Amino acid sequence: MADDRDFYQALGVPRTASQDEIQRAYRQLARTYHPDVNSDPAAEERFKQVSEAYDVLSDPQARRRYDAFGPDFRQVPEDVDPEDWARARGAAGRAGAGRTEGGFGSGADVDLDDLLGGLFGGRAGRAAGAGRGWGPIPGADQEAELEVSVEEAYRGGRRTITLQGPGGTRTLDVTIPAGVTDGQRIRLAGQGGQGSDGARPGDLYLVVSIARHPRYRLQGRDLYVELRLAPWEAALGTSVAVDTPGGEAKVKVPAGTSSGRRLRLRGRGLPRPRGHPGDLYAEARIMVPAHPSRAERQAFEELAKVSDFDPRRVP
Repeated sequence: MADDRDFYQALGVPRTASQDEIQRAYRQLARTYHPDVNSDPAAEERFKQVSEAYDVLSDPQARRRYDAFGPDFRQVPEDVDPEDWARARGAAGRAGAGRTEGGFGSGADVDLDDLLGGLFGGRAGRAAGAGRGWGPIPGADQEAELEVSVEEAYRGGRRTITLQGPGGTRTLDVTIPAGVTDGQRIRLAGQGGQGSDGARPGDLYLVVSIARHPRYRLQGRDLYVELRLAPWEAALGTSVAVDTPGGEAKVKVPAGTSSGRRLRLRGRGLPRPRGHPGDLYAEARIMVPAHPSRAERQAFEELAKVSDFDPRRVP
């Protein structure tokens, strides 16, 4: 998400919004922009923006830091005072404006690293930090993408990943918690940027991307799977076994089921660490034999003679 984009605006909520309001806004936007339900090329990017905004604002600690420091909150060391940060940002803004209008009154250049106190470990960072009492500067947080399968998202597991960075190649062991969702972040403490003057390193955040699956479609924590039915199964009703990431499950098909009907298996979607899991929806699709046998053809012809059912009749 671009630094000039506001997380509250991304979710369409005021800065005073409660956690329930933030959650409701996210769910509504996720249903609208999730790539699995919206084919607009811009929907996927919008969904990522909404997911990042929700990830931050749904975490009370991250929200407090975002409110205090804005989009740069992940890079600002934890011991920086918000008032000092605001004054430094204001001074930098005034310096930029004065330079745009033809220079400062004194005619001297202003070093923005000095104005901001070397918060990000720039030149003069240690001297400026020492002058303000901040001491060593902790390392910045970093991000990387982690693609997982639907099965991994359901069960969780261990993964060894390799990352390329300025310091070379790193290999890390990652624990994927059961129930991770698309856009969720996994925090690896101390695996981010190195701090200056012996300060602690930042954290590494792995942004989860759930890969497309040949059988399952994922929307939030709900799973969707195609349920293929013969015409007589749909008409008369039946019980069908379906594969789910958690194992085989039985779906009861009511008599008179038409294509497109969704049959819910409560709690068989992705687990939720704290709360109710998602659901699994079996979407009925009625199939007919591509090359019916003589007996099948005769049976369909007999049905056509005795039935007054008109599928094109408006109810």
